Amino acid sequence: MIYHLHKILHLLLRFGSEQSVFVQRVISLGGQVALVLLANATAFMLRFEAKLSDEHLHLFLAGLPFVGLIFGAGLLVCGCQLGLWRYTGFHDVKLLFIGSVVSTSALYLLLHLGLRWTAYPLSVIIMTGLLSVGGLSFIRVLFRILSEWTLLAGSAVRRLMIIGAGNLGAALTQDLKVNSANQYQPVVFVDDNPAKHNRTINGVLVAGRMEDIPILAKRYAVNEIIIAISPISPLLMQRILKAADSCQLPIKTLLSTRDILGSTISMRQARLVKLEDLLQREPIQIDLQELHPLLSEKRILVTGAGGSIGSELCRQIARYQPKVLVIFDHHENSLYELERELRASFTWVEIHAVVGDVTVGECVEAALKNYQPQMLFHAAAHKHVPLMEQNPEEAIRNNVIGTSIIAEASVLHGVERFVLISTDKAINPTNVMGATKRIAECIVRRMNGRGRTLFTVVRFGNVLGSNGSVVPLFAEQIKKGGPVTVSHPDIKRYFMTIPESVQLILQASVRSQGGDVFMLEMGEQIRILDLARNMIVLSGLVPDVDIKIIYTGLRPGEKLYEELYENGECVEATSHDKIKRITSRISVGAYEARWSVDEFEEALKRRDAGGILRQLQILVPTYRPSSDKRASRSF
Repeated sequence: MIYHLHKILHLLLRFGSEQSVFVQRVISLGGQVALVLLANATAFMLRFEAKLSDEHLHLFLAGLPFVGLIFGAGLLVCGCQLGLWRYTGFHDVKLLFIGSVVSTSALYLLLHLGLRWTAYPLSVIIMTGLLSVGGLSFIRVLFRILSEWTLLAGSAVRRLMIIGAGNLGAALTQDLKVNSANQYQPVVFVDDNPAKHNRTINGVLVAGRMEDIPILAKRYAVNEIIIAISPISPLLMQRILKAADSCQLPIKTLLSTRDILGSTISMRQARLVKLEDLLQREPIQIDLQELHPLLSEKRILVTGAGGSIGSELCRQIARYQPKVLVIFDHHENSLYELERELRASFTWVEIHAVVGDVTVGECVEAALKNYQPQMLFHAAAHKHVPLMEQNPEEAIRNNVIGTSIIAEASVLHGVERFVLISTDKAINPTNVMGATKRIAECIVRRMNGRGRTLFTVVRFGNVLGSNGSVVPLFAEQIKKGGPVTVSHPDIKRYFMTIPESVQLILQASVRSQGGDVFMLEMGEQIRILDLARNMIVLSGLVPDVDIKIIYTGLRPGEKLYEELYENGECVEATSHDKIKRITSRISVGAYEARWSVDEFEEALKRRDAGGILRQLQILVPTYRPSSDKRASRSF
C-alpha cells in the first residue's frame, strides 16, 4: 500500500515538473478556485446545519459563479498561483491570507451593495474566506509533507547533525527541508546555549552541548556533522573536533558569512574542515596599493622557486604584473612544473626558468648579469633539521656559502632589494640548520650599506603543507593506516599557511629600510599531538583506535618549543599589525662574516665536519652539537 502510494505521488510530482509553466499555473489556480467553491458550500452547510431551504439553495447556486470569479481574481492578483506547493512557507500562507481577505471584502461589496442580495448571509461570506485560507494552507502544507516524504523514501538520505542552533543553522535546516536537490535530513542540533536546549528549530530538536556530540551522533544515527557557526574561533573548532574524536564521521563547515552574503544558505556552501581553520589568527589584510609599486613592471628573481614558499612567492608576485620574473632552482622537475603553471596562468608575464645552484658563483653571476633583477627573494635553503644534523657540510654549503655568494652578486649587479627568507629555528638554535640560517641572517644584514642594495630578513615559523612538514607526513601515515609518529607529546610549533606567509613576506619587503629583520606574527604555538589527532578526526577515523599515535622521542637538534626572537632582541611595531621589526646587536661583524665564510670553505675542502661544527659554536654561541661522536667525524 505504502509502496503504491509512493509511486502515485512520485508520478504526480514528475507530471507537474514536466508541464509548461503556463499549464502549471492554470492547474494551480483552477485547483485553488475549486477548493474555494468547496469552502463556500461548506459555509452554507455549517450556517444552516446541513438543512438548506429552496431559497438558500438558490442563493448558493446563484452566488457560486461570483464566488469563483472574485476569489480567483484575488488569488491571481496576489500571485498565489506562482508558488510551488512542495516549497510552501510562511510567505505563501501570508499571500493566501491577503488574497482571502481582499476577496471576502470584494464578495460582500458585490453581493450586498452591488446586487442588493441582502438575503445572502454575511456569516457565509466570512466563513468562506476563513475556510478558504485554512483549506488552501492545509492542502499546500500537506503537499509539501508528502513531497518531502517521497524524496526521503526514494533516495539514500544522509542524517545530519548541525552544530550551532543560530541563524545560520536555522537557515540551513529551512533549505534542507524544501530543496529536493539536497540528499540530507537534519535530525539534531547541538548548541552550548542552555536556553535553546529541548526546543525545536524548523522541527529539529536542540538536544545538547558540544560535549554531547558522541552520544547524540549515536542516538540519532548521524551520518555527517556540519558546523553552522560563523565566524568560528579556532579554539571552538578544536573543541568540536576533540568532542567528535570517536564519532568516525565526516565533519564539514559552512563558508563564512562574508562568502555567502546575498545567497541562499545551503549544503552547496559546505566544505570539509581544513587544518587552516584551526590556526588562531584573523585573515590577513593585504594592502594592494603598497605592493603594486613594489612589484609592478619590475624585474624580479626568486631563488628556490620550486619549493613551497618559493613557488607561492612566484604565483603572488606574478599577479602584480612584473616586467620579468626569473624562477631559479637546482631541482629541474619542480622548476619545470612551476614554469608550466605560471605560463598558463599569467600569460602577460615574461617568465624565465633558470636551472642553477646558489652555491655555484658562475651560475649566480650569469643569472644576475643576464636578467639584471631589481628585486631578489632568496628562498633557496636546506631546511630539514634531521637531515642537516647528519649532513652539516651541505647545510653550510647551501645556507651559508650560497647566501654569501648570491648576496655579494646582488651588490655587484645593483639589485635594489634583497629579501632573505629565514626561520624561527635561527633563534637560540640547537641544530645545524638553525645555526646556519642564523649566520645567513648576519651575513645579509652586514652586506647592507656596501652598495645600493637594501637587504632584508623575514623570519617566520613552520608552514602548513610545505615540503617536508609534518602535515604531508601525517597524511601519508593516515592513508597507510598508521601509526602516526609524534616525537614528543608536548612538542609545539608555530604554523602559518603558505599563502598568508608569502603575503606577509611581500608586505614586510615594502617596509624595509635596509638591514631590517622582520618577524611575522605567528599566533599561538600548536601542539603537534593535537595536530595529529585533528588530522585523524578529519579523515573520519578515531585516534588511538583506528590510527595509533606513537612517540619516537625528540630527534637530534629538535626543541620542544620554538622562539621568534632572542632575549637580547627588541621587538618594535610596524604599520602592519602582523609584522614586527627586530632590533639587536649583530653578533657577527662584517669582517667576521667574510672570515667565517672563508673558514667554512676551507673546512669543506678538508672534508672536516668537526671543524664545521666547532666553527658554528664559535659564531653562534647558543648552538650545541647533539652528538660529540658525530662532531669528530670526517666526511
